[in-house]
Parts: sequence; structure tokens; C-alpha cells
Amino acid sequence: MIPLLEGPAGAVSVFALSYLGIILWKRQKTKLLWAGVLLAFLFGRNLMPLSELVHSINWNVMGIFAGTLVVAELFILSRVPELLADTFVNRSKSVGAALFAIAVMTSLLSAFIENVATVLIVAPIALVISRKLKINPTIFMIGIAVSSNLQGTATLIGDPPSMILAAAMKMDFNDFFFMKGADGIVRPSIFFAVQFGALASYGILWLFFRKHREKPDKVEPIQVSTWTPTWILTLMVLGLALSGLFDPEFRYGAGVISMLAAVGSVLWYRRRDPSETKALLKRYDWDTTFFLAGVFVMVGIVERSGALESLAHYLSGVVGDSPMKAFLAIVWISVALSAVIDNVPYITAMIPVALGMSSVLGIDQNLLVFGLLMGSCLGGNITPVGASANITAMGILRREGYHPGFGEFMKLGLPFTIVATAAGTAFVWWIWS
Repeated sequence: MIPLLEGPAGAVSVFALSYLGIILWKRQKTKLLWAGVLLAFLFGRNLMPLSELVHSINWNVMGIFAGTLVVAELFILSRVPELLADTFVNRSKSVGAALFAIAVMTSLLSAFIENVATVLIVAPIALVISRKLKINPTIFMIGIAVSSNLQGTATLIGDPPSMILAAAMKMDFNDFFFMKGADGIVRPSIFFAVQFGALASYGILWLFFRKHREKPDKVEPIQVSTWTPTWILTLMVLGLALSGLFDPEFRYGAGVISMLAAVGSVLWYRRRDPSETKALLKRYDWDTTFFLAGVFVMVGIVERSGALESLAHYLSGVVGDSPMKAFLAIVWISVALSAVIDNVPYITAMIPVALGMSSVLGIDQNLLVFGLLMGSCLGGNITPVGASANITAMGILRREGYHPGFGEFMKLGLPFTIVATAAGTAFVWWIWS
């Protein structure tokens, strides 16, 4: 056993090394994360017994993530999202209005579909319009990316950080809309805070898009290949909304429902198109799945060491007895850090810290964890490397021959983030303070 890997200092050292590797080599993030886990188990056995590895993973969240990913893939293949985009184009009076409507549609879709998948659905529409008008598509693609990140925070199935928060707080699907506070009063939850931020940030998007006053060409609406995935997605969302009735502790219900929807989707697709079923399963995002599992293990190691409890007490000492200082610190530190680092390990590590600070300050824990969720998710919109959706959008642009830098991305991403975060967290403070 290596002494440096013992206790809180050892856990934090392994976590920091893994994190540094993830920042420097994003494409190898899963391998680097599990390498850190292996290092902790081999040379720091007192950090977490091997027998606890499986139990440290939240299998309910893993089920939601895996199931939603499969259903969303078939929803994309059904071409229903493309039909929605075509409808917006045909009903818009200008190119700017059409692309603004597409960005808004992107944000709404991403409340129920993983952000990267949402970008892949919508990006071709913006590219086709840009080619026809011979204009640079960069600002449109950036708008689509940041819009997808915004609404991913609104529901339990929108993005992994929401799933992680739900697991930690025992929140079901409906709790993202209305939730009971520590005083027993039911209040509007994170969904409405996100909509408040969205309304403000859409103004930023419109300022960038409105100069394109060209009239869009009418497009022939795409033919939907099948409506079955849409019905499966709708039933899955309905099932998640009702899961709290039989699983109020958020232990297994949502994950089981999501996986049943995924299995049903695959069986239906296999019967409809057997030759493509293997290709569908090959496209499944195993890398992100194993990364999410590794995050649970790594943060479990850090939490078990007592390091997060110490950090909560330290931050509580810094902000004193001021709930507002604590709230603002959680929000804007999260925004700053999430601009350059992955928000999944960050929010997983910080939820216990926010809960610890709430306990020390004697305030409703929802105030700090909702601020944490919004700050960590929206902060990724500042830079092209802050979120997977941003990286995907930039990759699409590079394939089209465009190479926007950090500055060009931040020209839209920074004001969008500041406005959305300020409005959304103001709503959280107003409702939950």
C-alpha cells in the first residue's frame, strides 16, 4: 500500500489525477477514470473495499441513461424530429426566424433526449439552410449546441447530471416540476427555473439570428418512416411520471421502466428491420455508459474518505452564516469550473458538499442543489469544450470546412450562459430561499 494514497488526501489525489487526465485527454476520459479507480483499489485498499464497488454505482440512474439512449436513437431514425424542423422552416417568415425556431425546438427536444443526440438530429437542417443561402453556419450551430444544453437540465431524463441529482435527492420524474420543501410546502421545481432562464436566453439568440432576414425556401416535409418510437418515448415519459407511486425512494422504478422501453424498442425494431438491429446496438454509446459508472465509483471513494464533508465545512466557514453567499458561491463556482471540465464527475462530487453546507447553514437543501445543477450544466455553454454537445457541434463544423475558435464560440456562449444562469438561479432563490 502506498501511504500517499491513504485517507482523504489519497482519495483527493487519485480524483485530481484522474480529472487532470480527463481535461488533457478528453477522448480517453473513460480509460483514465477507470485507471484512477484501479489505482485506488490496488494501492489504497482502505479507501474503498473491492466488495463495495458494485454497490457504489447507482443502477437506477444507469438504467435511465441506457434505456433513454436506445429509445432516443430509434426516435431519431423515425425522422419525426426532422418533420418538426421542416414544419418550423415552412412557417417562418425569415431565415433568422426559422433558425431561431429550430434552436427553440432543439432546447425542447433536449428535455427528453440526450443533448448530443439532439444536436445530431437538428444540425443537418441548419447546414442545409446555410448552404442554400451561402452563409457561414457557425453561429447557428453554436446556437443549437447551447440550446440543447439548456433544457437538458429541466427533466429527470434530459441529461446525466439531472439523473445523478435525482438519485442523490430521491427525486422522481414529477419532482422536477413540483417538489416539497423542508417546510412541507410544495413549490415549483427546477423545470420552471430552467424555463425562466430559457426565456431570458432566447433574447440573446434572437439578437444574433435576427440579422438574417432572407426569406427561406419552402421545403418538402420529410416523410416519417414510423410513429412507433414516438409512442414508445411518450409511454416511457408517462411511466417515469408515475414511477414515484410505487418507488417513492427512487431506488429502481425509473431505471426498470427505461430499460423495458429500450428492450421493447429493440424487439420492435428487430421485427421491422432485422438487418439493421446489430448496427443499432453497435452505435450504442458504451464509452459514456462506462464513464458514468466510473464516476459513481470514483466519487464514492472520495466521499467515503471524508474529504467531501471537510470541504463542506470549509466552504461553510468561508461564506459564514449567509445563505445568499453560499448560494451564489455554489452557482458561479460551478459555472466557472464547468466551462472547462466535465460536469458529470463535478456534480457527482459536489452534491454531498452542497448538502453538507445546507446542513451546516440550516437552510433548505433544495436551494443549494438546484443552484449547483443549473450552474454546472449551464456553465458548459461558455466554451466549445465545456459540454459534449458543444464538442459534437464543433466537430460537425470542422467536417464542413469551418474552424471556429474559443473566441467565436464564447461570443454567443458567454452572454447566453450569464443571462440564462442569472435568470434561472434568481427564480430558484426567489422560490426556495
